[in-house]
Amino acid sequence: MHQLTGELLNSRRRPATRHQKASPGRSVQIIFEDKDIIVVDKPEGLLTIATDKEKTRTLYAYLFEHVKSKKPPEMLFIVHRLDREASGLLVFAKSEISKRQLQQQFKEHNAGRTYLAITEGQLVRNQQTIESYLAENRMHRCYSTQDRSKGKRAITHVRVLKRAAHRTLAEVQLETGRKHQIRVHLAEQGHPIVGDQAYGSRTNPIRRLALHAAKLAFKHPRTGKSLEFVSQPPGVFGSLM
Repeated sequence: MHQLTGELLNSRRRPATRHQKASPGRSVQIIFEDKDIIVVDKPEGLLTIATDKEKTRTLYAYLFEHVKSKKPPEMLFIVHRLDREASGLLVFAKSEISKRQLQQQFKEHNAGRTYLAITEGQLVRNQQTIESYLAENRMHRCYSTQDRSKGKRAITHVRVLKRAAHRTLAEVQLETGRKHQIRVHLAEQGHPIVGDQAYGSRTNPIRRLALHAAKLAFKHPRTGKSLEFVSQPPGVFGSLM
């Protein structure tokens, strides 16, 4: 059995090094922290950064309060984002230099982001790479286009880990990190992620998006040491398969 499949079916979140309250019924887990970076496990339902409608109840806001309370106070910078409805691993930087170094790793594909997604229906191929240009309409809904002038190049690698009667568990690796990339690419294959009503899902049995950022790998921006973090998917994922 594949390692991530085993984790999904027997999931338990490992203890975090710190615990910080995010909102009623949810918590932010700080998995790793030093003077340069913070790696966190985000719960579903929490924005990464502020929007026009929500300014304070965000992952960035909670972590900013955390680093500001240190002596001396530290800074915080966004490296990448995770959809509000998804859960899992994110890394933040504590300096502009660390931020740029980490973002360069993602851009040059020297850092890895692995997700677990449960889709509606059966994905046809056991392994595939989906490539398109992603654009966004006035309703903030993303879609694929072959017109390079309208969209940004998006590449998603998908591998089937397990099949059930009406669903598929897939391991998804991002080569690029566009807004809603995994959700759009899977939906346009005819298999939206369970609970993703914005992109055509017809079921929502666990009352959340069945997408989890399960693994994050990169080199430490200061020391160059290879780091890898794994997050157990929520226990409710097991009930879907």
